[in-house]
Formats: sequence, structure tokens, C-alpha cells
Amino acid sequence: MRIKVVASVAALLFLAGLAVTSSVRAADDPSNGTWKLNLAKSKLATAPKSMTTTIKVENGTETYTAEGTDASGKATSGSFTAKLDGTDAPVTGNPYGDTISIKHPSPNRFIATVKKDGKVTVTVHVVISADGKTRTATYSGKTAEGKAVSDVYVYDKQ
Repeated sequence: MRIKVVASVAALLFLAGLAVTSSVRAADDPSNGTWKLNLAKSKLATAPKSMTTTIKVENGTETYTAEGTDASGKATSGSFTAKLDGTDAPVTGNPYGDTISIKHPSPNRFIATVKKDGKVTVTVHVVISADGKTRTATYSGKTAEGKAVSDVYVYDKQ
């Protein structure tokens, strides 16, 4: 009887430790937070006037929202919530496609694949700097119309 109680308490402490560790890891994900586009460091075919993104990575899912102003002064926005296992998820406000899939191979790297009508248009390689202050998103591919895409978005953590 005493062994069962000790084993049960040990199991509960172990599970509680896992839960706390998972929460800390999610909070520590270097992507989490608000990021402002640094236009001086970015290399864009058509640069917006401004863009700010908010990212939350938790429980194997990324929630992303972006707000900005395009080159002509028009307000823009986009968002998605996607699992980090590479499955497709709907995306709104993305000029390159209607779905996105994301893989998170390491804490400081993401690979996103954007599709339009089921066809891959753009691949995005995201790297968070070692100090966690800079997020670089490199876009490559073609628009649904076949125009080449080769942009580098550099964001500063706020």
C-alpha cells in the first residue's frame, strides 16, 4: 500500500514537472512577441510603409497576426493559426496564397510553405538571431501569376 502511494505521488510530481517545463519552453520560444519591420535592413521588391507582427508559439501551434500600411497608404492585415507539424492551415491577408504549413526544426528556425489553390507558391525561411532581437524571413518562389518572389524581411523585437 505504501509503495502505491509513493509511486502515485512520484508520478504526479513527474507530470506536474512536465507541465511546468512545457509552459516555460513555450514562453521562452524566441519567436514569441511583437516584431516591427525594419525597412532599412529589409530587401523588398515592394516595401510597405510599415508592418508589425505578433507571434505566439504554444503547444505546437503558431498564432500569427500582422498589421501594417502598404506602399500606397492602405491598411493591411493578415493572420493564421497553424500547427508546427507541416499540415496546411488557412491564412488570410497573404498575397501569395490561401494556406500555409509550418515546420519548426529548431528553436530559432521555421520553414513555412505558402500555397494558392493547393499549389506551392512561396517558401519562407525564418531565422531568429542568437540574441533573440532580430527575426529574418527570406521569401522565395513565384506568385500564382508566375512572377518571381525574392524578398528578405528583417524585423526587430519590440
